[in-house]
Amino acid sequence: MTDTLPPLAAASRTVDPATYDCILLAGFGGPEGQDDVIPYLRNVTRGRGVPDERLEEVAHHYRHFGGISPINQQNRDLKAALEAEIEKRGLGLPIYWGNRFWEPYFTDALKELHADGHRRVLVLVTTAFSSYSGCRAYREDLATALEEAGLTGELVLDKVRQYFDHPGFVEPNVDAVRGGLRELAERGDGASAHVMFATHSIPSSAADVSGPREALPDGTPVPTGGGEEWHEGGGWYVAQQRAVAALIMDRVSDEFPDVPWSLVFQSRSGDPRVPWLEPDINLAIEALPESTTGLVISPVGFVSDHMEVAWDLDNEALETCEERGLSAVRVPTVGVDPAFVAGLIDLVEERHVAGDGEAPRDRVALTSLGPWQDVCPTDCCLGRAAKPTIASAE
Repeated sequence: MTDTLPPLAAASRTVDPATYDCILLAGFGGPEGQDDVIPYLRNVTRGRGVPDERLEEVAHHYRHFGGISPINQQNRDLKAALEAEIEKRGLGLPIYWGNRFWEPYFTDALKELHADGHRRVLVLVTTAFSSYSGCRAYREDLATALEEAGLTGELVLDKVRQYFDHPGFVEPNVDAVRGGLRELAERGDGASAHVMFATHSIPSSAADVSGPREALPDGTPVPTGGGEEWHEGGGWYVAQQRAVAALIMDRVSDEFPDVPWSLVFQSRSGDPRVPWLEPDINLAIEALPESTTGLVISPVGFVSDHMEVAWDLDNEALETCEERGLSAVRVPTVGVDPAFVAGLIDLVEERHVAGDGEAPRDRVALTSLGPWQDVCPTDCCLGRAAKPTIASAE
């Protein structure tokens, strides 16, 4: 990883601070009862031709928890924590909440905030890293929701930057990994510990085009003329997560020096013939050296303990550890950690000024990759076809 930012770096794509009327907390959404599970999964897979029989293979994860995904309650808790932080700072910004795939939907949230008289909206997305599914898809769906609500031209929707290396996201993850290593030590299993940073696997083709296209993650300009041969390694999605993982391990090295670590992937889906990011966490656990005495699993790719954490890690990955006879600790996501909540409002204060002459908060980043962009180039994290988005710049 280069110590300097690449040409036309994301850090240069800033916009002038403005006065916003409200905040929209943008979530993924999840079912809240057994009858919701299949309709929810149909929403998630719409347009892909996935039959209900295939959806039932995933549905049992939700049915194990009564058909209730924890993600909606986690977003309710996050909204309440953000509201308390806003009140403490005297910002006077109301928060609305909308989801991509379940109630409350983006369209309903936009109609509600518009009816309440708001016209300029700052969007907080519940994902920290750059990818199609973690950033662009939200921006596309918000643009679609504006049109469906009949509010195109009536509302301005801006989005805070990706916050993978903001202190509010990094520091709680540092504390969590340190706590996990301490727990292993207290059990007597920390002599030869390993840390796995788990994140959602995505198709390799999507990973390779994650982030801005003007340079590769190592700073090398992207060749013109196209072709698939120009890059391997997961694009900015993987580069950002490796950078954060390395930073976390550096922070805990004062107490736990020379602990090996790896970035692993989970929750892949779709056609098994299509390459996705690897290694899968379960295969990575099985491949650990016999000398490994303990494992810390950090779900660094997620901001809350939702279904991919509750099932794929707490059920499947910990079961793999048990089968191997390996002592393991799954540490928490940032959730509603006070530092994370405060960090999200710090991001708001980078963009929001209450009146003339007020200075915005400084843009802070803990890796050489950031601070990340306020607006995205039109080819950033490009999916199958270009669609209208919010927060884009030519």
